[in-house]
Amino acid sequence: MDGLQWSALEYEEKERSKDWFWAFGIIIVTSSIASVIYSNYFLAVLLVLSGVLLGFFAIKKPDEISYELTDKGLKILDRLYPYKNIKSFWVQMGSFTANRELKSKLFIKSERAFMPVISIPIEDALANQIRSILLDKNVLEAEMKEHVSEKIMEILGF
Repeated sequence: MDGLQWSALEYEEKERSKDWFWAFGIIIVTSSIASVIYSNYFLAVLLVLSGVLLGFFAIKKPDEISYELTDKGLKILDRLYPYKNIKSFWVQMGSFTANRELKSKLFIKSERAFMPVISIPIEDALANQIRSILLDKNVLEAEMKEHVSEKIMEILGF
């Protein structure tokens, strides 16, 4: 089998207005001040640090990630996920709903304890080919969806 290669952005870049950053900053500052008023200094520091980190990630440009299905497994950048370590997969075909557009994605459920489900953006043209390769490698196909936290972050503008 020849390897199937594709690349995609690390995440979908969103355009954020100055008003979004102002609202975000006001929420972080007022929450921190309220924490200090109630003598919860640890929470205040935690809120400021998390606000700085979220602000940094909000302005960071996404990196281009390379993916490859080889004879040995799924390769993401330099990390290999052998087929035997992949518990299941699901190929979500792109579609349009009344609320939003669903992009085509490949969901991989691995044996990892932290973040066991990996969501990988794919092109519509590659979806059937990826599905057939994974089925040929005896990887179980099981329906998966985006985690609720990803949907909440999308609504909040992240």
